[in-house]
Amino acid sequence: MSHQPDTGSTMAENLDPHAHITADAARADGTPTSARPRRELVAWRNAIFAIFFLSGLSLASWVARLPAVRDQVELSTQGVGLIILAGSIGSIVGLIAAPAIMARFGARLGMSAMLVTVAIGLVLVGIGGSIAPSVPLVAIGLVLFGFGNGSVDVMMNVEGAEAERELGKTVMPLMHAFFSFGTVAGAGLAAAASALGLIVAVHLGVIAAVIAVAVVVAVRFVPLRAELGDDTHADAPRDPWTVRLKRSLSVWTDARLLLIGVVMLGMSFAEGSANDWLALAVVDGHGFDETTAAAMFTVFTVAITAARVLGGPFIDRFGRVAMLQSMAAIGVVGLALFIFGSEPWVLIVGTLLWGIGCSLAFPVGMSAAADVPDRADAAARVSAVAMIGYCAFLVGPPLIGFLGEQFGILNGLLLLLGLMVVAGLAAPAARERSRQRRAG
Repeated sequence: MSHQPDTGSTMAENLDPHAHITADAARADGTPTSARPRRELVAWRNAIFAIFFLSGLSLASWVARLPAVRDQVELSTQGVGLIILAGSIGSIVGLIAAPAIMARFGARLGMSAMLVTVAIGLVLVGIGGSIAPSVPLVAIGLVLFGFGNGSVDVMMNVEGAEAERELGKTVMPLMHAFFSFGTVAGAGLAAAASALGLIVAVHLGVIAAVIAVAVVVAVRFVPLRAELGDDTHADAPRDPWTVRLKRSLSVWTDARLLLIGVVMLGMSFAEGSANDWLALAVVDGHGFDETTAAAMFTVFTVAITAARVLGGPFIDRFGRVAMLQSMAAIGVVGLALFIFGSEPWVLIVGTLLWGIGCSLAFPVGMSAAADVPDRADAAARVSAVAMIGYCAFLVGPPLIGFLGEQFGILNGLLLLLGLMVVAGLAAPAARERSRQRRAG
């Protein structure tokens, strides 16, 4: 799929609900865009923006209060790793279950049900982490939290890839920027809640209520499509489950797709580890207080957000491969500064570059995975690389916890440097196929 800059349209035209994309409209590479009305496309895009935002809000709300939960239930560094592992297990199960949930119930019901599950998990974490301190209750909450977020992460990326294709523009980084908007909001609200002395249960309870209400409103604008497994159309043809299973499994034999997964694995490992360990590394590794740690995590989320907002035009200008390789180099430099630095300004610069370096791999990987003509194949491919990327998000933090227990949290982060280098080396797999066709 080739993304061409839309130099002939203004922002007002892009948001015009009365404009239409006709059936014979096409991108510069000749690939048809969509026969859907512009009003429907914009509403669909905005709904996915909202889902990404809510997922990011939930994640940052939890991880930014992790030091407070850790202290309340008196966990060691390895203990923190174990409760994170509980959430990771739930998330892995959610990742595996997501395609079946989406095929059975459709994207609308699937995404809303999973984010409500996330909200329930947050409530339990808040109760177990403050009102009635209990490691098992926190762990159960994190299992639900992880399962819901793992499932919805696959679904929203499948939806995002389809919306990007029909819009005919590079918007996946912006969709992931909305995830980062959510993490910025979540981290900022968590820092404010900590500074005001709000207990974790009250803070996470309010966030849970917002998520549950907002998702029910947002999913109403997600279209129904049989080719992605949505069987809510009564008259939509649907392949037998054996055919759909075979299609889903066959994508794992594609070497190019697996290399795209390697890119996402390395960078997602670095991003996920920052989400769960950056705040604790600031406190335990560099000796700053909890408020400073929350503020530093906010720097990371602002960096990754800004890079995703601005990244689309750069991808269109320089291509996926050059951008992925540049981001890998920036991330390595930033993480090294964070690990080995001691002065506050060095840590800030390192955190900033770390966030920028992690910013584009996941959305670019999603677009690259979907860069095939067959939309059913595209859905299966996006689901596959989403599983790879999110498994890195999930497995990475517990592994860093175990390494941190043995060698110190800052030394544990050294693993991320090597993974970023590997991700940069695998970047050519994400090359635009349409550009290859034109070149040939």
